[in-house]
Amino acid sequence: MDFPEALITENAAFAELFRDADLSTPVPTCPGWTLAQLMRHVGRGDRWCAQIVTEQSMDAIDPRTVADGKPTEGRDNELAWLHQGPRLLIDAVARTGPQTPVWTFLGPRPAAWWIRRRLHEVAVHRADAALALGVGFYLDPVVAADGITEYLERVFVRADAEGPAGGDRPLGDGQSLHLHATDPGLGAAGEWTILGRPDGIAVDHEHGKATTALRGPARDLLLAIVRRAPVADLDIEMFGEAHVWDTWLARTPF
Repeated sequence: MDFPEALITENAAFAELFRDADLSTPVPTCPGWTLAQLMRHVGRGDRWCAQIVTEQSMDAIDPRTVADGKPTEGRDNELAWLHQGPRLLIDAVARTGPQTPVWTFLGPRPAAWWIRRRLHEVAVHRADAALALGVGFYLDPVVAADGITEYLERVFVRADAEGPAGGDRPLGDGQSLHLHATDPGLGAAGEWTILGRPDGIAVDHEHGKATTALRGPARDLLLAIVRRAPVADLDIEMFGEAHVWDTWLARTPF
């Protein structure tokens, strides 16, 4: 996947939802937020990452100090501000070097890591905006499948950092969770088996039996695993022990 191009495309689709929207509309999947706050969160987030990369920072930067962190008034200005954010990040990565290590909330990572992270950040927030506005939400299955993989990678890094005794584990030893995307052409990229082990959790991209399995389009699986909609409201079949899925959701990040 061309992550920079995918980020620009996804950001443009996100921005389009705001063209005629009432920005005071609440966003139920981001409790306490309105569309205006969601828009600023995404636009400022791109600039925050761009500044981290530009400065080759190895420490977190206060998002409130980011230059141009709010758009000027007027819908055309707000949309232009949204469109500019990904390009600032992509240009910053090109100047700094994609493999240059910088700060991330998972520890030092190559600067290009932020482009993929922002792609999936805006994809999920586009779902938030679409759900708030009551409009349809299509997501390329390849992007959705990689969004699931990227989410799981972040869960595993945090689980490893906490260790086996670091709080409640999302899967017990011997439990397993399988996600199967039904979109044609995904192959192994659309299969995830998450395994509970004595030392934590692990994942592979193979088809297999599990304690609990979810089967459906990659878009719906992504919305379920990031808690944007319950399984019952999505085009997903669940097999096995439902409580394993409930525990997973309760013990993984929002």
